[in-house]
Amino acid sequence: MSAGDTNPGEVRRVRRLEPAALAGVMTRDVVLFGRYWKATTFSSIVQPTIYLLAFAAGIGSLVSKVGHVPYLDYVATGVVATAVLFSSAFPGMFNTFVRWRFQRTYDALLAAPVDVEELVTAEILWIALRAGVYGLAPIVVGIVFGLPPEAGMVLVVPIGFLTGFGFAAFGVLLAAIAKTIDNFNYVTSAVLTPMFLVAGTFFPVTSLPAGIREAAKFNPLYHCVQLVRDASFGELQLADLAHAGVLALFALLMWRLAIWRLGKRLID
Repeated sequence: MSAGDTNPGEVRRVRRLEPAALAGVMTRDVVLFGRYWKATTFSSIVQPTIYLLAFAAGIGSLVSKVGHVPYLDYVATGVVATAVLFSSAFPGMFNTFVRWRFQRTYDALLAAPVDVEELVTAEILWIALRAGVYGLAPIVVGIVFGLPPEAGMVLVVPIGFLTGFGFAAFGVLLAAIAKTIDNFNYVTSAVLTPMFLVAGTFFPVTSLPAGIREAAKFNPLYHCVQLVRDASFGELQLADLAHAGVLALFALLMWRLAIWRLGKRLID
């Protein structure tokens, strides 16, 4: 064997999702986040506080309980889904659109040893991690307002991560489809707002008309709300595996579609 030959046993196998490539993209995201984390964190805490004051203090004076759950506790656990949605879908849409259309950031990253699949996956992972952590904000605010702390509340982070992964990928997919950034107004008004309104966040889905009630079961946020509530109230059961399965299926589908569509945009 000549000096220039390489022992096949010593060749490092390049995996489909190379950890070094994922870490490189995510490290850049972390550095950028250090510049605006205060504003993002502020909005993530203030938003659930406003919801709790508006709904729990307002409607709560008329509705004391939903089933056996105090209305304040009901809203505090439900708003987790809203916090996760807004902290994942919006960055997925706006950040992705700006970076690939205006800043050409992704073109530069693809010049490095990073492919589209790794780039999209790393971006989604970072957004999902943030969404999982920010999903705790409504729980913390709720505890301040009287929500009893439970050990199961630690599961809010992985539930938020799984939900955030799906909606971050959904946002990336939309960014790759949209022709202008103004197109996101249609999505916000016609898709995202109805989704969190019929997810059981502020009132039970069972109170909705039959058709809407059945359609709500296809809403990923509905399954997020059910998981968070059962975990927060110590009422996890086998049915929650189905809720987790729906969230995982949604995340997988959106992830693959986001990679496919953004790949077509980035690679001519």
